[in-house]
Amino acid sequence: MKVLIQRVKEASVSINKELYSSINQGILALVGIEKGDTLEEIQKMAKKLVNLRIFPDENDKMNKSILDIKGEMLIVSQFTLCGNCKKGTRPSFDNSAPPEIAKNLYETFIIEVKNYGIHIGTGVFGAMMDVALINDGPVTFMLEG
Repeated sequence: MKVLIQRVKEASVSINKELYSSINQGILALVGIEKGDTLEEIQKMAKKLVNLRIFPDENDKMNKSILDIKGEMLIVSQFTLCGNCKKGTRPSFDNSAPPEIAKNLYETFIIEVKNYGIHIGTGVFGAMMDVALINDGPVTFMLEG
């Protein structure tokens, strides 16, 4: 599992030029599910993500989590995160989980994050989406499970 996270002032997903989902301050999480990913990894990643201290405290140090600031999260499926560009000039997606498995684990990840009381926005699994964001910092991290 790979999750590219960006601390954002706001973020949104549009599908067919129609706004589908949006959030205010929080985290944009682009989620790639790989072959062999398990429910346990999904749960660990959700816990790590909601507790990750990437928001500034009163001394401008990264000491607060999304739970601390009562932020929101936009979770978007992104199978291209699983792409391998090491050989040649065309990415290989051999590491990506099959769509039916990936969709189930992606939806489980959303539920796991919601269980922490985080307000969630999402994309649509497998859809062509336009993702817009205002990166706060910029602050961007890659998490791998």
